[in-house]
Amino acid sequence: MRTEQIALFNDAGARKYLCASEIPRFLGATVTEDADTKAFCWLLVCTGCRLSEAISLTPAQLDADARRVILRTLKRRKIVYRAVPVPETVMRQLLALASDLSAEERIWRWCRQTAWRRVKAVMRSASIEGAHAMPKGLRHAFGVANAEKNVPMATTQKWLGHAKLETTAIYQQAVGNEETAFAERLWRSWNVDQEH
Repeated sequence: MRTEQIALFNDAGARKYLCASEIPRFLGATVTEDADTKAFCWLLVCTGCRLSEAISLTPAQLDADARRVILRTLKRRKIVYRAVPVPETVMRQLLALASDLSAEERIWRWCRQTAWRRVKAVMRSASIEGAHAMPKGLRHAFGVANAEKNVPMATTQKWLGHAKLETTAIYQQAVGNEETAFAERLWRSWNVDQEH
């Protein structure tokens, strides 16, 4: 039985997730992209879904009334579905792309490599470089952001599609700028930042 292994740093100690200041830059860089690439990038950021889950999305998996996407994944040789809420703007983008498709046609007919290259191109446009400048960096960023905003771990687990809560718990280990934000709250409570 395979368990999902999450590491927020690579072997050289570089973070593998986009930090809070990089997400708006990444999303901003989608403005010059075609509608397919833009919607794809926004879906990855707003749901934390895996690349394979995004490219397999069909119009039937868009729950417009509840503003959710129903993500399909394979877990232990069994198909599993989970619903993840999306902003109204993202739902509108997805519905526009799906408007001329049958319910079971894939919204993106890209292979995994094409999807990966498109996301990497947006990363370059946003001047995001390093170990975190990849689609998986967006998934990790979603997990870290959930922890930072105190989203209940069980909700994050459901949204990310983790089989075990222990897998999701890694995101509770705040790192980098996010960890500093927690420390600054502590320092303010002690008035440490004030000149004495």
